Amino acid sequence: MTPTPADSPEKETPFHQRMLRLWPYFGKQRAVWAIAMLATLVAACTEPLIPALFKPLLDDGFSEKAFPLWMVPTAVIGIFLIRGIAFFISQYALARIANDGMQAMRDALFQRLMHAEMSVFSKQSASALSNTLVYEVQTGASQLISALLGLSRDGFTVIALIAYLFFLNWKLTLLVFIVVPGSAWVIKKLSKRLYSLTRDSQAATDNLAYVVEENVLAHRVIRLHGAQSDQLNRFKQLSQRLRRLALKSTIASAAMSPLTQVMAAIALSAVLVVALIQSRAGVQGVTVGSFVAFITAMLMLISPIKKLSDIATPVTRGLAALERGLLLLEEVDTEKEFDHTSNPPAPPPLNPESSNSIELLDVSVRYTTDTHLALDQISLKIKKGETIAFVGPSGSGKTTLINLLPRFVLPSEGHISIFGTRIENWSLKHLRSQFAMVSQDVIMLNETVAANISLGTAVDRNRIQQCLDAANLAADIERLPQGMDTVLGHNAAQLSGGQRQRLAIARALYKDAPILILDEATSALDNESERLVQDALQKLMLGRTTLIIAHRLSTIEHADRVVVMQRGLIVEQGRHLELLQAGGIYAKLHHKVEPAA
Repeated sequence: MTPTPADSPEKETPFHQRMLRLWPYFGKQRAVWAIAMLATLVAACTEPLIPALFKPLLDDGFSEKAFPLWMVPTAVIGIFLIRGIAFFISQYALARIANDGMQAMRDALFQRLMHAEMSVFSKQSASALSNTLVYEVQTGASQLISALLGLSRDGFTVIALIAYLFFLNWKLTLLVFIVVPGSAWVIKKLSKRLYSLTRDSQAATDNLAYVVEENVLAHRVIRLHGAQSDQLNRFKQLSQRLRRLALKSTIASAAMSPLTQVMAAIALSAVLVVALIQSRAGVQGVTVGSFVAFITAMLMLISPIKKLSDIATPVTRGLAALERGLLLLEEVDTEKEFDHTSNPPAPPPLNPESSNSIELLDVSVRYTTDTHLALDQISLKIKKGETIAFVGPSGSGKTTLINLLPRFVLPSEGHISIFGTRIENWSLKHLRSQFAMVSQDVIMLNETVAANISLGTAVDRNRIQQCLDAANLAADIERLPQGMDTVLGHNAAQLSGGQRQRLAIARALYKDAPILILDEATSALDNESERLVQDALQKLMLGRTTLIIAHRLSTIEHADRVVVMQRGLIVEQGRHLELLQAGGIYAKLHHKVEPAA
């Protein structure tokens, strides 16, 4: 399987640089960030107030110098009220940042895919792309922002508590810091291990999803060949690998907390011993209240320190997931568009002297993975309104030649003109508006009949009805539950093959483009369906330049010209009967494919 961005070698990039790469998506709302951090700081500063209450309570609360009783509940309720409000504000602000950033990144990813070079869809599976765009971005953003909330809250809490400890007894506080270097080392080592395992798990998840996707799409072939057990073993092997990686990640994640807690326990033990020594030695300022306040504050340190050690796991996983989206944004090349504005310029002026719809001059194409030319110095002129059929064995270059015209493929050499204007002077929007296509592999969206027919343009119900009538499909659509407002489901599976072909013809009619591409649009249909489709195609072809990629040679007998291709070259061209009488390659193909003709 072709590697995805997740399979790329791990880059040794510092943490802060990796975070900065996300700033364009998650850093736009600076005011919200400021509110979130301020609210988190306020919530953290309330933490030391709890142990601070113990000192006066224990030292003076039970003596004649006792303060009024109403101050105690007022102070306690006030502290928790302030903390609750501050925590709510910080959590809401960071949730807003996460969702806005996630939407911005998803929008950027989907826009990138909509303008990506065609090669990306052959290099990466649909499951890997959808997994990155939908699941990884959401999971990564949720985990990362949640971790940042915990990081800021617990980090500020640790700072506030340590500051209070220094205020109470700086000598004892210094002992607390014996836990810091060890904890930092543990977190760094295990985080690096966890990051690597997360990247491997992403790739394994993609491979597993790809197997599921393949088996869903090819379910008939799998059953026909009795390959269920082989596919099950294949699935089990990949699932087992994903399970092993998940267990390794759990070990790395789970080891952080107990190791840091053991170090914290060592620090606590040392503090208790030194505090008791100071108390017995009569050191000034060491009272029961101050000792209890110090121990309470120190015990309160254990929880945020533990949470900080646990934060490494979601931060690592969140970063790895979001970086996968970033890699897709950075590594997927977009089509070389002539204009990049939201309002592209008007179409280029057409050459009124040109009688040709299409002209190719010395055009060659070489794919990066191939050693030979897919097309070799092709020159061809197609007049306006002419019907041209392209025939030849598989791999002869028919599809590549057709894909050149709407710039799905770029020529390595030579020039192509549409209506007398070179295609590099067209914007992609206007260039592709000149083409409509009907192929044997009909693709429909999970939308209404009307939306599928008017794809990319405004819905005109009267025009849609006219197109349905012309495509011999109006009666079939009227029988659907909501007529043309019926949602078709996954690739219009509720329609028959012939109905789906005629729906594609209705779409082409609605677009009303001057150049029509037919890719064996009547293959695999029964006789009645083929008759209806052929009738609809005849209406569609009227007044249009038509290019037919033919596999069944009987379907092109009435073409104005037949272009025979072999190994990237045009080897013959002429009318059907002329080529048969010439006894060349076309005649051999015709007799070989259709001996009864």
